[in-house]
Amino acid sequence: MSVYRDGKSNTWRVIYRYTDWTGERKQTQRRGFLTKREAQAWEHEQLSKLVSDLDMTFKSFVERYTEDMQPKLKENTWATKEHVIRTKLVPYFGKLKINSITPTQIIAWQNTLIKARNETGQPYSPSYLRSVNSQLSAIFNHAVRYYNLRENPCRKVSSMGKKKGREMLFWTKEEYLKFADAMMDKPLSYYAFEMLYWCGIREGELLALTPTDFDLEKGTVSINKTYNRIGGRDVITDPKTEKSNRVISMPQFLCSEMRDYLKKLYSIAPDERIFPVSKHYLKHEMKRGCKVTGVKQIRIHDIRHSHVSLLIDMGFSATAIADRVGHESIDITYHYAHLFPSRQAEMADKLNMERGNPECPQRTDEHNRWRNVTVAFRVSPEENTLIETAVRLSGLTKQDYITRRLTNRDVVVEGNPKVYKALRNELAAVADELRRIEAGASVDAELLKIIEMITMIMDGMKGATE
Repeated sequence: MSVYRDGKSNTWRVIYRYTDWTGERKQTQRRGFLTKREAQAWEHEQLSKLVSDLDMTFKSFVERYTEDMQPKLKENTWATKEHVIRTKLVPYFGKLKINSITPTQIIAWQNTLIKARNETGQPYSPSYLRSVNSQLSAIFNHAVRYYNLRENPCRKVSSMGKKKGREMLFWTKEEYLKFADAMMDKPLSYYAFEMLYWCGIREGELLALTPTDFDLEKGTVSINKTYNRIGGRDVITDPKTEKSNRVISMPQFLCSEMRDYLKKLYSIAPDERIFPVSKHYLKHEMKRGCKVTGVKQIRIHDIRHSHVSLLIDMGFSATAIADRVGHESIDITYHYAHLFPSRQAEMADKLNMERGNPECPQRTDEHNRWRNVTVAFRVSPEENTLIETAVRLSGLTKQDYITRRLTNRDVVVEGNPKVYKALRNELAAVADELRRIEAGASVDAELLKIIEMITMIMDGMKGATE
């Protein structure tokens, strides 16, 4: 390696030869140094890299770290890490020798970030500060593990920030249904939120869905990719984790909805995104729906929490829920157990009963309804079809509909977009059956029941408006 003066430009250049990892001899150079000292300093950095000598600047080692790590990570994952390194680490540590950075310097850097304010004038969140601190420690760990740095100075310093500890927000089923009604004016938004809530998929998984991912005969949707927007480009990658590759069984009503939606996408290719929007669009629609309905605004990701909380409330095990949402069962147990603190009281009541003291207080819901007893029974597929039809036409939840019928209370139908849609679909089915009968077929008893049900509901809605 040599340093030369360029007489024409009055600058300095460096020419050096080296042997790469394959054993091949190579030569390269760099021009344009204003002083010999600058050229020699750069020369020293390159030599340090070639021999894995940690007598180099933090910035130079970051280049080595990038070469090692970037090929192993997903593009969106590296983009996040690179932004933290470029904006929060290199500006402070870039010119320091990596083997001479001290715990005292790290403490000073932590204090600087703690006092800093973002572009909106707000301090960085504790979880973000912890993430930044973890990235610095990861770089030092890499140097220790692979380049013989004596120790990680971050280990002598308390970590700043803390893990994500904010309370999980989620919607009850009633809140979601109210929100969904407001979304029906935009089919894309409505069906997108239906998939998010009833399947518990991630935002990126939703936006990556294509027609080929659905098997509506089997009632399933395959999750095998995720969507991100990086540098103005649409990027499709593998799901977040290996367990995220999964096949989700959809409820029957959702299969029907997605069949209707896919039919509306006339010229879509099999591998084309069925929700060709951005995460920003979903966030905007969330805000719009919450403003119209008065439902509390949550994050898009919190809809996934809402799905999990619904399944927990329905009595499914952590293992079963984990398979559905692409988590480990221990993660479900750890992250979501706190969503139902009232279950502690329920446990206490049942333990009290086991002890032989039945005089414990009954538990009611927010409407003062008894909700500490589970009633379950099996029905035939034909009976289930009739029940599902009646529930759709009533506009009530299945729980409220069955409770009203069993207790001989009136089922009052209030007109709303979902009821009108159910009536439209059922009347279309009736019309098809009538055409079949006209052609000489016999009258189906199930058809008569549905016609009677529609007639009763139409009479009820008429009476309610008079």
